[in-house]
Amino acid sequence: MENFKRRDFIKKASVVATAGSASLLAGCSSSQQDKTTPRARSEKTFEWKMVTTWPPHFPILGEGADMLAQWIEEMSDGRLKIQVYGGGELIPALEGFESVSQGVVQMCHGVSYYWAGKAQATQFFGAVPFGMNAQQLNAWLYSGGGLELWEELYEPFNLLPMPAGNTGVQMGGWFNKEINSIADFKGLKIRIPGLGGDVIAKAGGSAILSAGAEIYTNLERGVIDATEWIGPYHDHLMGFHKAAKYYYYPGWHEPGATLELITNKAAFNQLPPDLQAIVRAAASRANVWMLSEFEAKNNFYLKKLIDEHNVQLRKFPDDVLNTLRRYAAEVIDELVSKDAMSNKIYASFSEFQKNVNSWANLSEKEYYTGISS
Repeated sequence: MENFKRRDFIKKASVVATAGSASLLAGCSSSQQDKTTPRARSEKTFEWKMVTTWPPHFPILGEGADMLAQWIEEMSDGRLKIQVYGGGELIPALEGFESVSQGVVQMCHGVSYYWAGKAQATQFFGAVPFGMNAQQLNAWLYSGGGLELWEELYEPFNLLPMPAGNTGVQMGGWFNKEINSIADFKGLKIRIPGLGGDVIAKAGGSAILSAGAEIYTNLERGVIDATEWIGPYHDHLMGFHKAAKYYYYPGWHEPGATLELITNKAAFNQLPPDLQAIVRAAASRANVWMLSEFEAKNNFYLKKLIDEHNVQLRKFPDDVLNTLRRYAAEVIDELVSKDAMSNKIYASFSEFQKNVNSWANLSEKEYYTGISS
């Protein structure tokens, strides 16, 4: 029986291959015909502006936005030029969503949870506490219907979103006191955006939203007691070890934070098809490059923080993480119960996470715990 199935499979594969060869030959013939009658390419040029939520040319994040613009100009042979402005250079760092929506600028690079005041459901495309990691989020967005939902959410705002980076699993943050129990969050003022901030509020703390450029000063002056940012590479460069004593992990609040490129949809639709494709390709390239940079640098800088600056590394106690997980479930339940779009998006998100975790438990989890060293 098995031999029959194998022969049947090989036979079917041969038929497909033969059909594919015929299609390829037909395609070659069409290509030759196309060469005799080339499609006219629009030579119209476009000059756009991109704002970001990051300080100008900020490592990886701002650099990635700069490179994205550079790649688009190179691939378009100069037909689409994009001037990049860091947060505060052209507009305030956290006003990109509205500025692109209104057509003041054509693009913004940032994270979607910054726009929760415009639409609560935006947060599901940035980071979800105890949610999916970068690899899983990319799978949901590109292959699980997530991107289509993201586009549907942004449609009323005249915006087109695209994944354009990911930080990977983040650190838990910098604290000026130890976290030994959930009670230690009471009265704590911590810089943390998105759904993670709502979880902190349930734990009795105060979530403060501020742009990256303001964090160190706020921490140093006691405006905040703690902060999360990204991971060891950036945290070292930001100098947080000079203003806080304890460095906590894991980043339960952002296990994988998708960075986004949002484009004014009307402006995007005015581009010729090849330029539209170039913008999408550059965003995908940025998505891969930024995550790769974080993965390449974080462990090196974690060792520097510990070995050279005597940073005290701490793991959140299991009972603290379990309580935060319960609060996160409550926060999400409250949100989806009162917002139809959040309910629709999270239904897709959570179902995909359930399925992808089942596979991860058999694949990556077993690899890391049983084989990898």
